[in-house]
Amino acid sequence: MWTRFAVLLSFVLCGAFGQTAGPEAAIFDPAEPEQQAPAADSPQQTNPDGDAQRSAIEVKPGQPVIKQKDLWERTGWVHPFVRMPKYILQDQKAIWTSPFHTAKRDVKYWAIFGAATAALIGTDHLIVKQLANSPAQLSVSTWGSRFGAAYSLIPISSAFYFIGTGTHDERFRETGLLAFETLIDTSLVVEGVKMIANRERPLEGDGGGHFEQGPSRWSSSFPSGHAINIWAMASIVAHQYPHPRIIPIIAYALATTVVVSRVGARQHFPGDVMAGSAMGWFIGDYVYGRRHNRELDSKKTFAQRVLDHVNLGLAMQQ
Repeated sequence: MWTRFAVLLSFVLCGAFGQTAGPEAAIFDPAEPEQQAPAADSPQQTNPDGDAQRSAIEVKPGQPVIKQKDLWERTGWVHPFVRMPKYILQDQKAIWTSPFHTAKRDVKYWAIFGAATAALIGTDHLIVKQLANSPAQLSVSTWGSRFGAAYSLIPISSAFYFIGTGTHDERFRETGLLAFETLIDTSLVVEGVKMIANRERPLEGDGGGHFEQGPSRWSSSFPSGHAINIWAMASIVAHQYPHPRIIPIIAYALATTVVVSRVGARQHFPGDVMAGSAMGWFIGDYVYGRRHNRELDSKKTFAQRVLDHVNLGLAMQQ
């Protein structure tokens, strides 16, 4: 079993952290000019506050999810969704073949999160037994984990897109599109890994979380679907809106609440949510790096415009 687990863990880590774009990154829409990866000191990589807008892993920018022809005053309300299936196929190819084109600088992530996940899986069946597992814990945890469910994240993604479209805020609109693409990617990846792992959930079997012994591969405990989805969503939001700092703090705090709740609700082991969280964050990081339209970096975000308005009001009062 441990041999199979070691192979599985290596594969998961490759998929989560080895996201450097391979040959498929050179596939561009013939109707669009090729988008070159900006230099490290390029002004397109900085937002109005001077901080870099880039992914943590090496990702060659591809076709953006929202192009100039898609802007609200033109004819692109439907175009982004027509292109999305092609983008999903390219993403999946990059993710599942990532072990063959991983950048050396990204290997450190394997060591950090791989060691953490392996350590948790080796002890997590003992950790969950130390919890109170009271009715109150189960009730609160079940409620808290709902933020990571599809019925919560899909409407939030839709709200970003439609509010951004209605208010002519292209960055807000792009956030919704990036979230859609990322959630589809994470759903496909997590189901594929679940089929391989087939791990028992905490309330199944003898509570030991054995791999290849779950009652159904579709409901495998490893990795956590809620964790991968909520951390992917948090990654997109934090990349899109690094300022004010409260936005990424809230996004990651909510994601942390969900993964803790999944363990508290006895639906997953700590190792499951650790693997899911890491995979989700880096898949979100990858999609942002590939699909973000850097032309939008020169425009103020919705949050910045609101804060500018607030500051103006305070100045007038003084």
